[in-house]
Amino acid sequence: MADIGYDGKVAIVTGAGGGLGREHALELARRGARVVVNDLGGSVSGEGGDASPAEKVAAEINDLGGEAVANHDSVGTPEGGKAIVQAALDAFGTVDIVINNAGILRDKTFHNMTPDLLEPVIQVHLLGAFYVTQPAWVVMREKGYGRVVNTSSNSGLLGNFGQSNYGAAKMGLVGFTRVLANEGRKYNIKANAIAPVAKTRMTEELLGPVGDMLDPATVTPVVCWLASEACDVSGEVYSVAGGLVARFFIGLTPGYFKKDLTVEDVRDHWDEIRDTEGYIIPEGPNDELKKIFTILTEGKEGKVS
Repeated sequence: MADIGYDGKVAIVTGAGGGLGREHALELARRGARVVVNDLGGSVSGEGGDASPAEKVAAEINDLGGEAVANHDSVGTPEGGKAIVQAALDAFGTVDIVINNAGILRDKTFHNMTPDLLEPVIQVHLLGAFYVTQPAWVVMREKGYGRVVNTSSNSGLLGNFGQSNYGAAKMGLVGFTRVLANEGRKYNIKANAIAPVAKTRMTEELLGPVGDMLDPATVTPVVCWLASEACDVSGEVYSVAGGLVARFFIGLTPGYFKKDLTVEDVRDHWDEIRDTEGYIIPEGPNDELKKIFTILTEGKEGKVS
């Protein structure tokens, strides 16, 4: 089979001045994509700004014979998102791929969480994905093609101590991804998400010695596959770490049904409600509603099979 390539494609990678974003940008460029390297150049907590990280990565790509431009706008405002997409249009005339990778950390236990710790994290991770993707989405819809890859986290999917702000934003990106998958289907726009574990400046203190096994470069092949024209899935989430790739999914147990359900019924049948044997993986709300309407119509009470 032929190698995966991106000739003629234009990619925006946010937070691409280092870590995961840099690896994504470099690999896309190696395979023929023209790249907008976006990075505000702020600290891990999102403070300050420095043009040099984005400039260095763009120069690295150009020195290798690729095509890239640097952009330093913040993803965290509508104006910044539009400016990032406009940079792609000005330099390359279109946009085909958006990789929402920019992020910051402001960890604190929930009882100590304050607005100045909560709001910037939501703004960069979740709203930033909205603000960058929406103007690109308009272009993708018009041309009938697009790929969006969002960066979620196991902190959102599974929860992590001290990261209520980060976890909420990252799980929000899962819902965002699934809606984009539904709305993009008839326009040949596919949206997926990754939940990476990798050693970057955001995680090196958290991971400790095990971080040496979690090279950011091992995450990039999955991102590039999801960003490729050949990828045929949409609305899915993948765990990626150190060369291991697995799918996260939302499952629905068979459950328990009783027309005149009481609190005591819920108590008495709690184990049946929670039993995962025979679960389904709904692709969207319609799959769940179909199950609900079928059970209600049949009217057979008890454990659902």
